[in-house]
Amino acid sequence: MHSRAHILLKRDLQELKTNSYKGISAFPVTDNMMEWEASIEGLQNTICEGLSYQVTIHFTSEYNFVPPTVKFITIPFHPNVDTHSGQPCIDFLDNPKIWSTRYTLGSILLALQVMLSNPELENPVNLEAAKVLTSTEPTYRSINLRLCEQSLSLRKETSTGFQSSGKQSKFIKEVSFHNYYKTWIGIATSKSSTHEKTLLLKRPTFIKEYYKLKTLGQKHPENLNLKIWAAEKIFIKQSLKEYHYFLFSIKAHFEFRFGINETCLEYQVNFALT
Repeated sequence: MHSRAHILLKRDLQELKTNSYKGISAFPVTDNMMEWEASIEGLQNTICEGLSYQVTIHFTSEYNFVPPTVKFITIPFHPNVDTHSGQPCIDFLDNPKIWSTRYTLGSILLALQVMLSNPELENPVNLEAAKVLTSTEPTYRSINLRLCEQSLSLRKETSTGFQSSGKQSKFIKEVSFHNYYKTWIGIATSKSSTHEKTLLLKRPTFIKEYYKLKTLGQKHPENLNLKIWAAEKIFIKQSLKEYHYFLFSIKAHFEFRFGINETCLEYQVNFALT
């Protein structure tokens, strides 16, 4: 007689087949259905569109009273994924108190897809990924593209194909953190200094507010003075040195993206500092 967890997972598998979520596939790799593999693609019109990530999901006999353990095989360069463990930062997976028996395997996979496509920049676990995303989105995408290609290549090399019995043999090889770090650091066009990390990246609010500022600025560059004032309100309690650096970053960004008059911009910056 099958366990409760086994029955629930068979139900979840049927749900996946019925709904056919775009960009998501998953299947059990053990007879008791406690171990799963999944493939998740980024959503359309997002920074991860077209990128595919491999995931392992480990269930216990206590499912669905407790969440499973989710781990990326293809560890993405992502603000919300731990670079060492490959585990995503999703509240209901991290905290059993938030977990609900209403969640299914489909719920988990959809949450992972949304997380990959729409990074949360408040309290990132990967500060470097958050910094690259806020400063150079094409570089961020290039790093992840290379990681996905590298992971696919490794899986092809280590796959043993079909055994003589006709059953497929599955072999999973994780991308080590060393290879992961070596790959993206070689692609990155610039490297942050220790000074920048210490002053800015240790404060999650900086990353979050700067990203919001950049997004709004792309739509309404004419409201630059309001953005300068927003920056002043956010960082007024910070040291003058940090504040100058932040405003200089805004100045450089808007000059590069929109060709805003430097004299006008400098007046706004100086006025905010008085």
